[in-house]
Amino acid sequence: MADKEQEAYHPAAANGYTRSGEEGTTFDAKELRRQKHKKWLLYGLAFVIFQTGIIVLFSLTVMKVRTPRFHVRSGVLSSVQTDGTTNPPSNNLMLNAVLGVKNTNFGPYKYKNSTIYFFYNGTRVGSAEIPDSKAGFRATKKINVAANLVDPAASGNSTELMFNILNSGTLPLIGQSTLNGKVELMFIFKKKKAINLNCTMDVDIPTKELKNIQCN
Repeated sequence: MADKEQEAYHPAAANGYTRSGEEGTTFDAKELRRQKHKKWLLYGLAFVIFQTGIIVLFSLTVMKVRTPRFHVRSGVLSSVQTDGTTNPPSNNLMLNAVLGVKNTNFGPYKYKNSTIYFFYNGTRVGSAEIPDSKAGFRATKKINVAANLVDPAASGNSTELMFNILNSGTLPLIGQSTLNGKVELMFIFKKKKAINLNCTMDVDIPTKELKNIQCN
């Protein structure tokens, strides 16, 4: 009888322990939700940073338009001829040169037709046509041209020039040209780019080769 009275007298204590357990469970659930929400926020922030980095990297590499390089690669003489029967004497020096358009862009560089000019001591001594074409995606386009140097039509002192060449064995030349074209990226974006060729070189008569080629 006394035990029953004691059990009846302490019902609040038992109920108190129950409420404390429920509050603890509720607190744990809220804490788990808060941690999960924080985790997803961190994931979202990391994704945004990653995407931003990809966009910046893409802009600095793929979408960046660089100026292609236009230069003389090599060359050989195919013929050296002197005709004294003409007036004035006809002196011909046929140069077969290989030009290069180095395109480092992630898209082709399409250029229009142009002309390369060769100068000796400030006088134009020959030229060659450059047909329109394109340098492909991160590639070098080789252009073969044939220039008739020491042509009376291009130079009035061809006889003197040929005499100097035969005596010295070397013909110093300057080659100059300009290509006008566009770089195409992703087949959508187009950027105009004019590239210049300005090279000095020596035509070695005994070996019939271009040597000491230096391009700016």
